[in-house]
Amino acid sequence: MTTETAPATSEKMLTTRDLRRMYWRSTFLLGSFNFERMQAMGFCYTLMPAIRKVYRGDKAAEAAALKRHLEFYNTQPWVSSVVFGVTAAMEEQKAKGEDISEETITSVKVGLMGPLAGVGDPIFWGTARPVLAALGASLALNGSIVGPLLFFVGINILRVLTRWYGLKFGYERGTEMVTEVGGGQLKKITQMAAIMGLFVMGALVSKWTTIKFPAVVSTVKNDDGIVTDTTVQSILDQLLPGLAALGLTFLCMWLLNKKINALWIIMGMFAVGIAGAATGFLGL
Repeated sequence: MTTETAPATSEKMLTTRDLRRMYWRSTFLLGSFNFERMQAMGFCYTLMPAIRKVYRGDKAAEAAALKRHLEFYNTQPWVSSVVFGVTAAMEEQKAKGEDISEETITSVKVGLMGPLAGVGDPIFWGTARPVLAALGASLALNGSIVGPLLFFVGINILRVLTRWYGLKFGYERGTEMVTEVGGGQLKKITQMAAIMGLFVMGALVSKWTTIKFPAVVSTVKNDDGIVTDTTVQSILDQLLPGLAALGLTFLCMWLLNKKINALWIIMGMFAVGIAGAATGFLGL
């Protein structure tokens, strides 16, 4: 027995209310996570409002759609909203009678996972989060409540805007998103974000890291009786302020490139710091 499908139309079936329901559900993407299908449960849960709307009255088609969206899925959670939108648009086109197979929907969804993860991870996990955390920590060290608020508010503004507008953009553009991902635009955005993050992190190295060498090199008594001590730190500051912090940064980078475990590097800095403070080689 065959089921008749409605004639294809260009009118959108999902309303802003439907997209809003998908948005709120998408916040629970990682609510049920396993190492076999990763975010599949969360993906299916997010798509339920769209699937029920576009396949209204066709229980068999609705069940088949829910089943195919329980397959393996995993990408950066925030940019995943783009995939939700694209998939919802394709399911809608299929429900209207367009020549879109189940394999095509699955292939597009799987094809979007990798490129979007490659964009989302460096932009949000590798750039936005550490930069906002660093700025917030710098303010918090001075006792300012603005520090934690800057991180909390800033990261959540990025999260909300990315999730909502990513979902709308993905739904409105539909399958056209595939050609965008295939081009070089996303790669350029990723490179620019990485460069910006490295620039900001490098500029903040001297502010985060404080290294002082209190050892006295020479002592000079002026004619007015004032004694001036020349320390190793004062010499380094004359050459380049923050030179020791920069050198430590390059040393850590070199050790990481040599495949030294980051935990051993941290423990080594602890040991050197404690020994340096005890012997007077390092000071506050």
